[in-house]
Amino acid sequence: MEKIGKIIKKQRSPSIPITSFVDQDKILFELLYDHDKHQTRLACWNRDKWEIKSSFLLESGQRIVPYAPENPLLNQKIILFPDDPWEYGEEERLIGEIRSFIHRYVDVSEIFELISTYYVLLSWVYDTFNEIPYLRLRGDYGSGKTRFLQTVGSICFKPIFASGASTVAPLFHILNQVGGTLILDEGDFRFSDEKADIAKILNNGNAKGFPVLRCEKINQREFAPKAYNVFSPKIVASRNDYDDLALESRFISEDMGFKRIRNDIPLTLPSSFSAEALALRNKLLLWRFKNYGQARKAEAYVDRKLEQRINQIIVPLLTLMPDARERKEVLKFARIKNEQIRSDRGFQVEADLLSVIKEISAQSKKDVSISEITQAFIEKHGSAYDRQISPKWIGSMVRKKLRLSTRKKNGIYILNEGQVAKLKRLYQKYNI
Repeated sequence: MEKIGKIIKKQRSPSIPITSFVDQDKILFELLYDHDKHQTRLACWNRDKWEIKSSFLLESGQRIVPYAPENPLLNQKIILFPDDPWEYGEEERLIGEIRSFIHRYVDVSEIFELISTYYVLLSWVYDTFNEIPYLRLRGDYGSGKTRFLQTVGSICFKPIFASGASTVAPLFHILNQVGGTLILDEGDFRFSDEKADIAKILNNGNAKGFPVLRCEKINQREFAPKAYNVFSPKIVASRNDYDDLALESRFISEDMGFKRIRNDIPLTLPSSFSAEALALRNKLLLWRFKNYGQARKAEAYVDRKLEQRINQIIVPLLTLMPDARERKEVLKFARIKNEQIRSDRGFQVEADLLSVIKEISAQSKKDVSISEITQAFIEKHGSAYDRQISPKWIGSMVRKKLRLSTRKKNGIYILNEGQVAKLKRLYQKYNI
């Protein structure tokens, strides 16, 4: 068989363990793991053919090898891999198999089932996008959240199964070195201690170019910052919304537990489940190989009537949808989410403004200016809003939303005196 890649050195080179690698010529390497044979190999895709070997020597002189089969990430099934590229026929047929697999084991709404189907595809080429959405199941225990994670997670690209109680440090290292799809169960957390680091993973992980910086010791003496790349697809199960609106806007969510689960959903997963999931991962690996380098005209699917964040999370899915009717259904869903965000934000503006006004007033200042409110609002809440925050807009919100009066003094606008009682009522109303 013709060798793939340019081999220019014959001397023995240091081996570099990898799970995925894309070289400068867009040649792809992916780890294969056969659990029954306890064996790992690498599959290499070069344009229109693949080759499977125990190692490959790159043009740079570096030799890449797969992770060892003894690695707990593999043999304890913390991360799932394909074991061989499989032919899948027409793409439409593969999409149908993915959706049928999800429908067979999970009961969600039709639109979320459709979105989940294409989210699986997105996970296999996520590294070709600049921004991606997250999926989230929201509901109480026993509502089917974990089953969804097991089902959809098992056919995503390199799924990493974890829980909100997991130690954070391994997650940073796994996402940075392995990549893949983070499957996070019981994702409710308080923004303190280690759970704040999980929040950083979620806040920074939906767009390229925003690594999380952490300090690590050098020689047990000096501290040096290290950048961890946490960009990857993420599927999260939680019981409640997150307080951070910026984080909340990254999710495409489904509420669970509000209807009786279909009678045909099995109570426990059958013994055939793992083999079915592996077969789909094998087919999706070949789909990744064939579709990785395809140009995607994202701008063609942008809806200027939608919020920028909504376009960021919906457009990557739309670029993978060949069916115009399915794109229409997802856009309809996006418009509903768009209106919900605008409605929530309208209420949130009032609460955020009041918290800022209360903090400034507590500093015993006689005059509270609109410019002071604007500056404090930007510093405290600016990241949660996808718009320019100006004194003119803040002044308008103060007058029209909070119904507080202002006046001009020495060339600047300030809050009128004599509104203490009104402010107290507003603080109570918005629980400030």
